[in-house]
Amino acid sequence: MKESPVRKAFSSVAAVFAVAALLSIQLVLMSAAARAQGASQIRDAEIEHTIRALVSPLLTAAGIEPDNVGIHIVNAEPLNAFVARGQRIFITTGLLKRAEHPGQLMGVLAHEIGHITGGHLARLEGAISDAQDQAMIGTIIGVALGVLAGQGDVGAAATAKGQDIALRNLLKFTRVQERSADQVAVNLLDETQYSAKGLLEFFEILEDQELLTRTNQDPYLITHPLTRDRIAFIRNHVQSARGKDRKISPEMMAAHERMVAKLDGFINPPAQTLRDYKADDPSVKARYARAVALYRAARMDEALPVIDGLIGESPKDPYFHELRGQMLFENGRLEEALAPYRESVRLAPNEPLLRVGLAHVQIELNRPELNSEALANLEQAVRYDRYMPMAWRLAAIAYGRDGRLGLSALALAENNMLTGHYLDANGQAKKAMRLLKENSPAWLRAQDLAGTAERQYRKKNK
Repeated sequence: MKESPVRKAFSSVAAVFAVAALLSIQLVLMSAAARAQGASQIRDAEIEHTIRALVSPLLTAAGIEPDNVGIHIVNAEPLNAFVARGQRIFITTGLLKRAEHPGQLMGVLAHEIGHITGGHLARLEGAISDAQDQAMIGTIIGVALGVLAGQGDVGAAATAKGQDIALRNLLKFTRVQERSADQVAVNLLDETQYSAKGLLEFFEILEDQELLTRTNQDPYLITHPLTRDRIAFIRNHVQSARGKDRKISPEMMAAHERMVAKLDGFINPPAQTLRDYKADDPSVKARYARAVALYRAARMDEALPVIDGLIGESPKDPYFHELRGQMLFENGRLEEALAPYRESVRLAPNEPLLRVGLAHVQIELNRPELNSEALANLEQAVRYDRYMPMAWRLAAIAYGRDGRLGLSALALAENNMLTGHYLDANGQAKKAMRLLKENSPAWLRAQDLAGTAERQYRKKNK
């Protein structure tokens, strides 16, 4: 499971962020700098799918193509959600776990969409125009969870070369903008026939924190000033809303419970998870959390029967198969991991993270007959999501084994661009240009990467 400000600030700050992409595990730590601050971005196919299922109807109602909006999950305990230029929504695991039901989460997402549709980030001078560099994603996380939370030491780490003042203004919204976003939120919820009661409940959770000192408040209150007028507005809307509200479906409720259980299993210490989710609890969420905690505690003889029981009840669930494959893979049982990963991709062929997981197993097995299949999975994965460094690194290995050295160098250039290693990206892109057919699509991409990498390197080293 992985990071915005004035353009000059970004160009000087990006140097301190490097990506540690390990897509072989389900929870992928993506920013070394953010991790040092206690925050990182996570990538998980199931959790991203759950959030997209909630946010897509709201985005469609707002006239925004859902596929054009990036969803970023920040591994941090404080409650927060915010948006950045480029139509990117960031939401912390703390908020995901604190939301008591999908309606509360939908309310928060609707509010953040209000900031996007209101153009509230357009006032920031410059800001991100190309979020391809994952190091910049790290900057967003560092600012939102550090500088804006009033933590001086974190702010210093996130604001290299004296850009602190510029960065402090990022993601802060005025009360007028907050009220505007609230209005958009209730309109979107009305249009999709979901109640605004969830948003009201979330605001009531935060209301008690208004009396706390700034250092003890959740960052959400610092980035989104909460007032009694805003709460009263939402409450009045809920009371006066006409029409029948659409009920949260049992499937959506179950997906939300599984998301929280999975986050608990991967983020909390295994002993805590095993205490919180009792062995005699037969619910899916409890067994799911326990399966994760047991495998993290290296108790595979107990973990596998739990996940096998879940698969037996829901054989068409791709994420149960993925977890089984992950358990086996990370315990060195590569041959056994291949079948569950293949089944997860068969059941959810459009999930790029699942394809990267399968390709990783196939490449680690290092069997010639698996190389073409691994490449097919990786090529399909990056069609859906180009911003996965691990996918490009694995592709470089597979192309190299296939003797396609030009494409291997190009894949390494893509990987280095995403991780902020511009000098290496420039070198690999130029190598690819020497090996690829001139003016072919791959050659043109290499040329573009070489130029972009050189410009970014110069900015970074001014």
